[in-house]
Amino acid sequence: MEWSVYVLIAVFVVILIAVAMIYIGQRIPKEEEDAFVDRLNEFSQSGEAVSLDQIELSQPFTQRVIFPIIRRFGEMSAKNTPQNVLLETNRKIELSGMAAKFDAPIFLASRFVVAAVFGVVTFLVLTLTSIQQPLPRALLFSLIGLAIGYFFPQLWLDEKIKDRQLAVRKAMPDALDLLTICVEAGLGFDAAMSNVAKKWENELSMAFARAIREIQLGKVRREALRSMAERIDLAEMSSFVAAIIQSEQLGVSMSKVLRIQSEQMRMRRRQYAEELAHQAPIKMLVPMVFLVFPSIFIVLLTPAALTLMKIPLFNGGK
Repeated sequence: MEWSVYVLIAVFVVILIAVAMIYIGQRIPKEEEDAFVDRLNEFSQSGEAVSLDQIELSQPFTQRVIFPIIRRFGEMSAKNTPQNVLLETNRKIELSGMAAKFDAPIFLASRFVVAAVFGVVTFLVLTLTSIQQPLPRALLFSLIGLAIGYFFPQLWLDEKIKDRQLAVRKAMPDALDLLTICVEAGLGFDAAMSNVAKKWENELSMAFARAIREIQLGKVRREALRSMAERIDLAEMSSFVAAIIQSEQLGVSMSKVLRIQSEQMRMRRRQYAEELAHQAPIKMLVPMVFLVFPSIFIVLLTPAALTLMKIPLFNGGK
């Protein structure tokens, strides 16, 4: 019993440290110069005469010490990382919608940091607590902890990508309905996308807002839409962008295309919900077999087993 309690405590501590490291990674400012300018403007508006040292010391300890260490470590790891790995990591960060919070070097550094935390905590738990293990076994479990810690940020990033794609898939039918209403009311497609971006605050509206900013900066509309589809990497978004580009090239009515796309997106969302509903019984099978059924068997069969043990035929004739 005592051994299981220490294991639960160790698992809780490891998860807590991992969550803290992920939080630190998200809080890392991507542009240090912009953060410095913001702090300088803040002090200048207050009217107080301060020095640069005072401005720097006004930052939290994490931003003054921890963040620069992690960023430096990330830059060093990026130098020894193949270019295709960096590109793939940047792409996944872009797909997750976290590009404004950290980049590939920071993410790679976080993988090593979390791995080290998992390994060290596992080693300390197995050597300094009452569940003390021999040194070879402690080192073996520490290596396992290192491996788990190294892949944990990657699994977290993959989950963020799935969550963002799911949010976009759920929001697309309603957004296309609003686009259709705006276009039928006489607005241009760019103005309609801008209204959708102002109407909601979700992943799809932010993607629309970024595409509108790119168009305003001089990027061709079809290229901006294709870039938006690549940043989301969702079949529904790619189909929507392809339909909009074709309607623009062929001169088809934009409102008619948007209405058809809205109906298709709603049908795809319903089909996706039905698919998840069909997967539910299979997913429920694992906890039922390993958690529910054993408990039922214990409750039902234990009284029968105790009764059989009292019968001389089953207890050796005693």
